[in-house]
Amino acid sequence: MNSPSSSAPHAVIHRMVMSSHTCPYGLKALHLLRSKGFVVEDRPLRSREETDAFKQAQGVATTPQIFINGERIGGYDALRAHLGLPVPQPGATSYRPIVALFSVTALMALMASQAASGHIVSLLALRMFIAISMCVLAILKLQDIERFSTMFLNYDLLARRWVPYATIYPFAEALAGVLMMGGVAPWLSIPVSLFIGTVGAVSVIKAVYIDRRELKCACVGGSSNVPLGFVSLVENVMMVAMGLGTLIGIM
Repeated sequence: MNSPSSSAPHAVIHRMVMSSHTCPYGLKALHLLRSKGFVVEDRPLRSREETDAFKQAQGVATTPQIFINGERIGGYDALRAHLGLPVPQPGATSYRPIVALFSVTALMALMASQAASGHIVSLLALRMFIAISMCVLAILKLQDIERFSTMFLNYDLLARRWVPYATIYPFAEALAGVLMMGGVAPWLSIPVSLFIGTVGAVSVIKAVYIDRRELKCACVGGSSNVPLGFVSLVENVMMVAMGLGTLIGIM
């Protein structure tokens, strides 16, 4: 085995490695340093007492702590910043959840179409994409329905007049999506999707494009940092399109 180059940068990492807990940020920092070519001196903190003594000696509140060429850099986020890598900011706007959701549901729909009809691209794939997306979006809302309903009440016109609708909405979205996946009970799925989609689209248009309000979208649950606007409008337009398509028999 070749020894590390003497010119390679040197780093020391102090991280918690105890029988009951191994710091995940310490593991991530260790991996990042090694992947960037550092010669890493790993100094595990094996007990709570050892960890507290280290933090007190260094005047820091958290571990891991990384030192590069004798200079203390800080924790994992500080290391990423030092290396010129992006650091997530609390509360920052991100479309990543939406991109991930629609990418996976699109692939699921294509595979479902292939399995059911032998054709990867078809109207069935489109129906499945919308229906599966509705179901997944409903699941995200139902994870924390209280938080979702609180955000939803900021802009939905019907929910602001009748508060229980904010709780009913994700159940109705899930119901319509499940029924449409199987082509079952169109007498129920069509009016539900048309109703909630139309009310939702009108609410978003009024809040964002008429009143010019800057709000967080509740479409992917109450913990998202997706701004209210195009994404939520697309969700509601998809439900209306699905209802109309099913009604006239093209989906």
